[in-house]
Amino acid sequence: MSDLDAAGRTGFDDAVSADSAAETAELAERARALDESDPLATVRERFSLPPGVVYLDGNSLGALPSAVPGRVAEAISREWGQGLIASWWDAGWWDAPQRVGELIAPLLGAAPGQVVVGDSTSVNVFRAVVAGWRLARQDDPGRTEIVVDDTTFPTDGYLAASAGRLLGARVRRAHPTDVHAFDERTAVALMNHVDYRTGRRWDLPAVTARAQQAGARIVWDLSHSAGALPVDLDRHGVDLAVGCGYKFLNGGPGAPSYLYVRSELHERLDQPLPGWSSHAEPFAMEPDYRPADGMARARGGTPEILSLLALEAALGVWQGVEIDQVRVKSLALTGFFMDCVAALTAPGRFRVLTPRDDDRGSQVSLSAPDAAELLPRLARAQVIGDHRPPDVLRFGFAPLYVGFADTLRAARILAETAGGRAPAAG
Repeated sequence: MSDLDAAGRTGFDDAVSADSAAETAELAERARALDESDPLATVRERFSLPPGVVYLDGNSLGALPSAVPGRVAEAISREWGQGLIASWWDAGWWDAPQRVGELIAPLLGAAPGQVVVGDSTSVNVFRAVVAGWRLARQDDPGRTEIVVDDTTFPTDGYLAASAGRLLGARVRRAHPTDVHAFDERTAVALMNHVDYRTGRRWDLPAVTARAQQAGARIVWDLSHSAGALPVDLDRHGVDLAVGCGYKFLNGGPGAPSYLYVRSELHERLDQPLPGWSSHAEPFAMEPDYRPADGMARARGGTPEILSLLALEAALGVWQGVEIDQVRVKSLALTGFFMDCVAALTAPGRFRVLTPRDDDRGSQVSLSAPDAAELLPRLARAQVIGDHRPPDVLRFGFAPLYVGFADTLRAARILAETAGGRAPAAG
């Protein structure tokens, strides 16, 4: 290279560096302004987060609400340790499944008396699919199919297939955008509100309407949407819905699941896992099952009290928070992150899988051939995301505790880790 060429190259690099620095400064100013105007900024104080960590995996396991350890300690030492079995009544353990359900209901757009909490998400998916099948067959015994979202989380597909074998039903997969997915053979459809890989949000009102117009019942898995965006189950006439308590609801590892059943269906609900706590008179110990009234008939066996009480304490972070505020911030965070990635990483380094428009949940998914190698390097730099094989990096944005400066920092570290073009921090 000639001296003239070298001088030209140096000038070009300096110009690129100056442009990049200016772009980074602009992003930093945007982050500062957005954080200053964030009505949810102080909610972060309700969580216990490790210093210096940017936690972007709340779509897998939510952060620890500060109130949870003390509540669990109290339940163990005082209620269990001192109250012993009397705490089923004296400490309100027996009513916990419905009481915690009432705390979750507003986040689902559900009126009181339609949500119960208990068992795992898998158990409740199975319970809801079989119950939906039985409801549909009460109306039309000729319905023979279970339709499963073709983009679903694998467990949902496994459970639907198992239910199909037990019921003698044909199980058919269909994409959420398929306008011909449901017909006169469909008994029940199991759909996911947000695609766990890409973060795409499917059209719950439209899909629900199509299923019900075909005469089918519909079950929604809300695990990746409840607590991150409005769901409005009552308004859209959803039949049944399930979701986990450990992602955006921050209930802790393996937190109990919730089950929603539209109130008009309660007296017809024939769930496949009736336990003694869903009996009309649980302590009568009758040999024959008589279902309880209302949502109590969706309960199972003995409630898992410690995890239920941890989830109940965790839901205290929602005091004074409106889900519409959360959605506004979620869209702003994810949109800002995509802007930062575009500005700070080399062109073509990542392919963004998440929609740019409003058809997304509260995560951003990036595709890169070396995604699996990048994840531990990000973790060492205190940015926590996750990886889905073969090549997807997922970053979940929990609006209650993630800010815009966090988001910019994560994008900068991602760029540096991936060999991007972010300038050193000033």
